[in-house]
Amino acid sequence: MYYAGLRQAKHVKERANIVGALLELRGGLAKLPQKRPGNFLLGTWNIREFGGNKYGGRTPEALYCIAEIIDKFDVVAVQEVRPDLNELDEIMRLLGRDYDRIFTDVSYAQGGNNERLCFIWDRRRVRFTGLAGELVLPRSDSEAMSQIARSPFICGFQAGWARFNLSTVHIYYGSAKANEPRRVAEIKAAAELLSKKAKDYIRLDDKYKNYSPENLILLGDFNIFKKADATFKALEDNGFILPAALAKGGLKGSNVSQDKFYDQIVFYKEVRDIENAGAGIFNFYDHVFNEKDEDRFKKSGLISADTKFKDWRTYQMSDHLVMWAEFKVDKSDDYLRQLIA
Repeated sequence: MYYAGLRQAKHVKERANIVGALLELRGGLAKLPQKRPGNFLLGTWNIREFGGNKYGGRTPEALYCIAEIIDKFDVVAVQEVRPDLNELDEIMRLLGRDYDRIFTDVSYAQGGNNERLCFIWDRRRVRFTGLAGELVLPRSDSEAMSQIARSPFICGFQAGWARFNLSTVHIYYGSAKANEPRRVAEIKAAAELLSKKAKDYIRLDDKYKNYSPENLILLGDFNIFKKADATFKALEDNGFILPAALAKGGLKGSNVSQDKFYDQIVFYKEVRDIENAGAGIFNFYDHVFNEKDEDRFKKSGLISADTKFKDWRTYQMSDHLVMWAEFKVDKSDDYLRQLIA
């Protein structure tokens, strides 16, 4: 993270608040697994209208907090990036030169909402393999949809011994129903297409898989209400499963009230030759932009009298929390054993 910018004169009035928020947030993030040799930290985050100007846009405090969260992961899939890239550019400046990003053009499809999909990664820990593309469905006579509103974005990365082909999505929401027909159709179409293309991404019969693992991961905002819904079943029916740590009972949802399972990280067939060491939801509102900050923000003039703080803060941080998963990716021992097998 590039904290030196806080010395600039433009931050004099708010410096103490930004620093206080960062210290509080860092305390919460310290409870998550940390970057270390042999592990890989993957995150997915729908950042609400990232690049929008609702309520005047994001404050420097929010941008610093968003960057601080992203800095704790090796790769983060980001959904809901808007046409204006100024906020994304500012996040990249705060993250520093060790980070990179790749993003799609905006979607002009019906229901695409002029949004982009994006990956941000730590180049010290992860290598971009060169694979990048938007997935387009073959011709379909489906009445529910002809194309996914925001084309799934697939990119390849390597961390340690493990290769991850990540496809991020932001599935259509529509009406507030658990099994909105178009939503189910989009999830089914994306999972079905990826399962058919899996042979292009995964060397399923590679005899050297013990030390050359590949994984196909579908992640992002699926707008799934419950894991028992048809929306989640559409993933399972096409061979996608949760990593062990995410499949355990008791994991809360990723919306602010944590009663909806909008965001998911699922693997095609299996987690191949790596160990899922942990997973969870990081609730940043436990640390920043919460009730104890409400009076300060209202007195600052940033929130009008008719604006609800709990709505305003979702346009500063997000209405989605961060889903993460940790994997052990050091296969040195397996490779050495293979040499003498």
